[in-house]
Amino acid sequence: MAELDLLGSILSSMERPPAAADGESRRRAREQAARVKKLQEQEKRQKVEFRKRMEQEVSQFIQAPGEPRRRFQPMNKIERSILHDVAEVAGLTSFSFGDDEDNRYVMVFKKEFAPSDEELDAYRRGEEWDPARAEQRRRLRELAAQQEEAELERGPAPPGPPTDYKDKYRHLIGCEAAKAAARTMEANKAYGCVPAAHKRDTRSIEEAMDELRAKRRRRQGEGPGGEGPARVGPGEEGPGAGEGPREASA
Repeated sequence: MAELDLLGSILSSMERPPAAADGESRRRAREQAARVKKLQEQEKRQKVEFRKRMEQEVSQFIQAPGEPRRRFQPMNKIERSILHDVAEVAGLTSFSFGDDEDNRYVMVFKKEFAPSDEELDAYRRGEEWDPARAEQRRRLRELAAQQEEAELERGPAPPGPPTDYKDKYRHLIGCEAAKAAARTMEANKAYGCVPAAHKRDTRSIEEAMDELRAKRRRRQGEGPGGEGPARVGPGEEGPGAGEGPREASA
């Protein structure tokens, strides 16, 4: 009996045979792994073939005497990395340009024709590189730098009006006429050159009042329209009023 119990415990501890479903899933997993391995091997072969083709094109580019740079067709990221590696091994300089991932391309330069910063900026903007225009822009920058250095050496300009007043009227009086007028200019006594003694009123108050009364009597004597003495109303003094009593008292 004890032997049967031992045998039963051994049989119960053993794994059961796999079901039909488990065998099917394992078969699919093996097939998928085989396909992945096949794709990896195929991709590896494609990379090797692409590298050989790029090595040939780079070798042709190096042997071409009149070709300082070469632009390759747009590539994906893996192909661009392979081309950069091939160019570095060959002793060349390479750059990638293009904003869109589908349109990015690689340009390879020979060492003696390494691109400048301006040339790289032009390619990044999608423009063609023109050496003549670049040389012209360089000369303009040098000229501007020289002018700036000359201005710094001269120092700041003395303060003054932004424009000359003589330039404003030059089209009217001319340059020589203005100089001649400035040489012969004399002060006008009627404007601003009157002595202070002539500007001061030296009359007394009584003299000023008498002059005002005389002017008033002259206006009253003329009358309206200048036809004779004006009529004197009640309470108003006519010409010579108040002189009688003075004569009687005399």
